[in-house]
Amino acid sequence: MIRLFKHYIPHAVMLLGILDFALLVIASEAAWQLRANQIGMDPGPIDGRWLPLLGSASVVWLAMIAVGVYGPYALRSLRFAGARLLVAISLGIIALATIDWILPGETFWRSTLLYAMGLAIFVLVADRLLLNSFLGSSAFRRRVMVLGAGDRAQRLRELSDKPRIRFCNRLIHRHGRARTRVVEEAIAREAIHDLGRFVENLGVSEVVLALQERRNSLPLSDLLRIKTKGVHVNDFSSFLERETGRVDLDTVNPSWLIFSDGFSSGRMLSSAVKRLFDIVASLILLALTFPVILLFALIVKLDSKGPAFFKQERIGLFGEPFHLIKLRSMRVDAEKDGAKWAAENDDRITRVGRFIRKVRIDELPQTWSVLKGEMSFVGPRPEVPKFVDDLQKEIRFYQERHMVKPGITGWAQINYPYGASTEDSRRKLEYDLYYAKNYTPFLDFVILLQTVRVVLWPEGAR
Repeated sequence: MIRLFKHYIPHAVMLLGILDFALLVIASEAAWQLRANQIGMDPGPIDGRWLPLLGSASVVWLAMIAVGVYGPYALRSLRFAGARLLVAISLGIIALATIDWILPGETFWRSTLLYAMGLAIFVLVADRLLLNSFLGSSAFRRRVMVLGAGDRAQRLRELSDKPRIRFCNRLIHRHGRARTRVVEEAIAREAIHDLGRFVENLGVSEVVLALQERRNSLPLSDLLRIKTKGVHVNDFSSFLERETGRVDLDTVNPSWLIFSDGFSSGRMLSSAVKRLFDIVASLILLALTFPVILLFALIVKLDSKGPAFFKQERIGLFGEPFHLIKLRSMRVDAEKDGAKWAAENDDRITRVGRFIRKVRIDELPQTWSVLKGEMSFVGPRPEVPKFVDDLQKEIRFYQERHMVKPGITGWAQINYPYGASTEDSRRKLEYDLYYAKNYTPFLDFVILLQTVRVVLWPEGAR
């Protein structure tokens, strides 16, 4: 994987993204040449079009990232990828047409954009067909050797079969410890004469320690031999964090959180940039969506008895309470017996409430909390005090999620479907801890882009 601003990106995704961007530039230039020749116009030298070409390709490329073109299923299924590509390119062309209307130029007319759209769809689908035919789905899978054959090794074995994971492993069992052996096909260490040569012959790029008990059992001589061969050695928790984008609560301990990379003190500048973005973006969003908020406030008021807005205490940065404002989507007596999790097909949700939840319109008034500095656009979702008190007793490290400002959208929201239980909160905490540990403006940007996918395909909305 490639680490970009503390966030890991698979090599396959990075290479495919670069190739797609180059093809989008070519499609834009071909569209201009085609349209110019069609009307008998001299297309002119390409030197004067580099900026518009790169700009148009960037807009469509960002739309592709936003709708999940580089997600795990899009990389494995051509049908899935084709549908996402069609939506992404359509959104990108609409955005370019809007930009051209606001800032008219001579390079991209609406007819040119139509040609660019058709050519882009053709070259990107053809690109994926060719790559899949010649390279196959496992072309970029890395070879990982796992030391261990217990429950942790079994987890890595299961993980390597998932769509978003791009590695295959070979398991090594140490010293014939049959009591902890779960993976039967693991090779006994004693059967390997020269581990260094074994690693070289397999083309292993990384070794992961998946030992159940590491105290007095680390194979130091083996690890030293592997390390001197230029092969990266990683521990189980760090490997899972990198591959899954979450901190695994089943295996981490306080010392791992203390000594592992993350929670950098150099985030002061990043926090300042984040706050500046929140102020500017919230002012613009409030100005643009104020009529929409007023319209749906009126509709909510007419649809059911009670106020148009819902105000509730939530827990924010450093555990400080604040009041969150949303458009009301439930009956006024929804919490007469106290706060409780929202359920699927919850009968407390009104007719209008079901719609505004699905398209996330009920979240728009929270922009005011962002402007005041109580929230950010990106961060862990704030919970009500009762839930926080209960979850802190049941889930370790839960209080650490309050070390960053809560947000309207977040890493957990784009990676985990809507959850309404203690176990769901535990899983979402794993993503929240990853965000708190690896926060950068780049990760915020990725989350904001991917939120478009969540809005367009709201599988988890309740």
